[in-house]
Order: sequence, then structure tokens, then C-alpha cells
Amino acid sequence: AWGAAVTMMPGETPPPPAGTAAAACANCGVLQQNINEYVAALISLKQKMIDGDRLLTEYQQKCTDILYFSLVEILALRCQVEQMLQKILPLEKCQEELGSLKAELEEKKVCL
Repeated sequence: AWGAAVTMMPGETPPPPAGTAAAACANCGVLQQNINEYVAALISLKQKMIDGDRLLTEYQQKCTDILYFSLVEILALRCQVEQMLQKILPLEKCQEELGSLKAELEEKKVCL
């Protein structure tokens, strides 16, 4: 039953007196409106969840792509480093030989 001290919201109409068919219909109308609002809120929430899942999937794919790209770049850089090391080692040997030859020439120069 509706009490006399029912707090009204601005713009809200008072309910019909309790016990009447009009009161039951008004209550059903309010209930139906509330159900419709809850269903709309649930649909909106479901759409937000779907959108969130889609964004998360896209983000994970971008992370995977970046990781793959980074690994490819790292492998390429490692290959370049290995190639440079292979070129440097013979040059270091040549430098040692030149140092030895220079020392020999200096000795011969002193002897002459």
C-alpha cells in the first residue's frame, strides 16, 4: 500500500490510491519502464564489453606484431655484428704482422 509520506521526484505524478485497478496498472507501467531501462543498460554494458574485448584483441595483436618485428630486427643486427667480427679478425692479424715487420725494419735500420 502507498503511504501518505511517499517522497516524490520532481515531475513525478503521485500514484493512484492503493487497492484500485488504476493503482495496479500504474505500478505495472512503472515496473515495465524500469525493466526497459534495465534492459537498455544491460544491452549498453554488453556492447561496451564487446568493444572492450575487441580493443584488447587489437592491442594484443599490435604487441605481438611489435615483438615479432623486434625479434627480426635483433636477429638482423646479430648477423651484422657477426659479419663485422669476421672482417675485423683478419685485420687484427694483419695489424700484428705489420707491427712485427715494423719492429724488424727498425732493428735493421739501427744495424745499418
